[in-house]
Amino acid sequence: MSHSLAGRSEFELRWMQRRSFVQAAWAWTAMGGAAAAQAQQRSNIVELTGDALLNGRRLLPGHTIQSGDEVVTGPKSHLTFVLGDSSFQVRQNSRLKVERGASLSVVSALRLLTGAVVSVWGKGTQRRIVTPTVTMGIRGTGTYTEVFPEQDFRSYFCNCYGTVEVGAGTDQVLSQSDYHQAFWAEPVAKNGKFLFPAKAINHTDEELETLAGLVNQRTNWQIMGKKGPFNGRGYMDDEPDKKHPAELLAK
Repeated sequence: MSHSLAGRSEFELRWMQRRSFVQAAWAWTAMGGAAAAQAQQRSNIVELTGDALLNGRRLLPGHTIQSGDEVVTGPKSHLTFVLGDSSFQVRQNSRLKVERGASLSVVSALRLLTGAVVSVWGKGTQRRIVTPTVTMGIRGTGTYTEVFPEQDFRSYFCNCYGTVEVGAGTDQVLSQSDYHQAFWAEPVAKNGKFLFPAKAINHTDEELETLAGLVNQRTNWQIMGKKGPFNGRGYMDDEPDKKHPAELLAK
């Protein structure tokens, strides 16, 4: 599968191919995954490269990230962790808050202030991803979210698979995606709209598959045994009569 880059490096999208990550992921799975880590009070960090902060202090590989924590990654840093039934890969130069749900291991919302994160969410009660310009209500799904501070915090969101309620400004849509349905969320309305269709950028199928595997899940395309066009429209077949949800919004 080909992919498009917009301000991100090829290195950032190939984190799951590094030998260090492959070894760390194998060890994580062999030791029983998230359930065993929680029961044994072990770290839920699968891999950390570079410098990162946890609640303002240096994050170390042996630490545990809990709901309620704030995470900041530095330049050339990558962080992969599992919390409850969800998994996350945080890009470099990101700041996010993992808001607390019913317990320390349950995420109610992921608040991304800047940077980017790939995430896979288990099925269950509705949770949210929040950026300065868009809010997504999710259940079991895979997503990619990025905030562009140099563009007045314009946000990009891809519902890689699953069902997501997407809201920006006065715009509200239901995204039902089999294969990467992407949106731009504008900080200021353009022609009366805040949400617009986007191309699929800055993330790959392999990233979603890797994160799904860490929480004993499979992506939609793995279950269906096929992939669609990587064009951001969200459908397995490139049919022109199927509209992107943002195209249906009234101006």
